[in-house]
Amino acid sequence: MPEAREVAIEARSLCRDFGDFHAVRDFDLRLERGEVFGLLGANGAGKTTAIRMLCGTLPPSSGTVAVAGVDMVRHAQHARSRIGYVTQRFTLYGDLTVRENLLLQAGLYDVRGERLAQRMEWALRRLDLAQVDAERAGRLPLGFQRRLAVAAALLHEPDVLFLDEPTSGIDPLARQRLWELVYELAASGVGVLVTTHYMDEALFCDRLAFMDRGRVIASGTPGELLAREGDGRADASRSLEDIFIELLEHQEATA
Repeated sequence: MPEAREVAIEARSLCRDFGDFHAVRDFDLRLERGEVFGLLGANGAGKTTAIRMLCGTLPPSSGTVAVAGVDMVRHAQHARSRIGYVTQRFTLYGDLTVRENLLLQAGLYDVRGERLAQRMEWALRRLDLAQVDAERAGRLPLGFQRRLAVAAALLHEPDVLFLDEPTSGIDPLARQRLWELVYELAASGVGVLVTTHYMDEALFCDRLAFMDRGRVIASGTPGELLAREGDGRADASRSLEDIFIELLEHQEATA
């Protein structure tokens, strides 16, 4: 029996309402350290709302979430110090240089002295940013901006990394390099949660959950989901996209 790994994130019955609109309902998640978990769904399915609750930037209407055993609601600042979060949109300072943005982020997490020098050198080298470290972030191409956002999220060596649609709009080579980094981080013990609407990227994850209209409608390993029988059509040639479409059709038929 494989040895149990430390729990990085545990969420139970998370819900988020905006007035009468139920954005996320009864969301459960257990993410272990060293695991890559994919949260998939169409735009508007509730992925970003779920990830914002998990990383503490949006309070849940109900439910609980803990990071490495630290309650996110009661001890939000301590819990968030264990997290790195890369949003869909570029949220760093466009009028600051790459290096200035990284130094600012390091200061927010009290990364100083020799550790700061080491982490800066690692970030600029590993994310291929050294050649643009004096460039203003707002003038960088999208691929470089995405790399900078990832570098900033990793400076304080978080236990958990959240990547919200990290490869949207970037070229295939940049996507490949980002996933290589994800695997490297997972191998070092970081728990990684990725939201995406690219079904081909789901195969890179250890486990997956499909979301639709705020709810998880199926979860499991890629192999388990591919083995599902959909409407009596068991076919080994089906893709995860086929499975997802069948699940959506079933949800609509039973709604």
